Amino acid sequence: MKRFTKPFSGLAALAMTMMPAYAASDMVPGEKFALQQWKITLPIDQDGNGKVDEVDTSYLKNYQHEDFFYLDEQQHMVFVAPNKGLTTQASSNTRSELRQMIRGYNTKIGTKDRGNNFALKAHRRAKKFGSVGGQLQAVLKVDHVALNAGHPDKKPAYSVVVGQIHAGKDQDLIDKGDGFGWGNEPIKIYYKKLPGHEKGSVFWTYERNLAKDDPNRTDIAFPVWGNTWENLDDPGKEGIALGEYFSYAILVHENTMYVKFIAQDHPEVVYQVDLSNNIDPNGKEDKLDNPKGYSQDWFYFKAGAYNQCSTKNDTLYWYTACPGTGNWQEDKANGDYTQVSFAQLTVKNIKKK
Repeated sequence: MKRFTKPFSGLAALAMTMMPAYAASDMVPGEKFALQQWKITLPIDQDGNGKVDEVDTSYLKNYQHEDFFYLDEQQHMVFVAPNKGLTTQASSNTRSELRQMIRGYNTKIGTKDRGNNFALKAHRRAKKFGSVGGQLQAVLKVDHVALNAGHPDKKPAYSVVVGQIHAGKDQDLIDKGDGFGWGNEPIKIYYKKLPGHEKGSVFWTYERNLAKDDPNRTDIAFPVWGNTWENLDDPGKEGIALGEYFSYAILVHENTMYVKFIAQDHPEVVYQVDLSNNIDPNGKEDKLDNPKGYSQDWFYFKAGAYNQCSTKNDTLYWYTACPGTGNWQEDKANGDYTQVSFAQLTVKNIKKK
């Protein structure tokens, strides 16, 4: 682990145990949170087109869903994802999750266009992107994770991803054969709590930037508070309870990703890693990773509730065979869902020089 001194603009040491209460209102999330650079993916198909519903930026400012995306009485932005529901084409996990849209309301810029995504300084066309690096900050609490799993010993069981950087899936990049374009994730922030444990663990993972069928393509976990997913022991006082506030900040500056975590009565945890090479966060060369890291990929931030308790049953370790009926009221009563509430969420672009 490396400590760093580069400041996170606007990140304060917040008192997490007691957040101010607000009177209930009819406000939607877009009235309380700045969502001008986001769209949302939900675990439903209300328009009946057979695809997961997405609400684009121009509609998101006035949008809410009474079950899966709304403001609660404390004016927290709540994301809910049942175990069983509609998923995106490349995933078997449901999500109620925001996707960064640097373009804002300018739909002339496509979702995968350079102007709607960010890159590292090392990218050969860095100045053509909407941002060179960027920053995501959040204050949140995890209210609930799925209580049941068919394969409880598999790594993703009982967990949720609450923030991430996703690289773009880009067939043109893949076809060039330089080792980029696979749509991997240099960071995913996890909360995991096993049934019967008083507290859960917060950790993050780095995915080696390799081809989908490469056996060395895997997520490597780094601890924050409590355990990583390799350790199923009770984290005890080192962990984070359901309903306990914590904050994370991800800053990508030039080629380096800085990650910072704060929680009341817990040590501050920081990491840094150069995403343009294969030196890991502990300063060691990972000879199994892409030697050029993610240097020629493009990226976007995501935040919300990405439920890791898949209902799919398969030998691969991702498929946890978690129960779920697809009937929300029944699944909610059985505890077969995840819920995350954000008290603050901000995203910033970095001006090109």
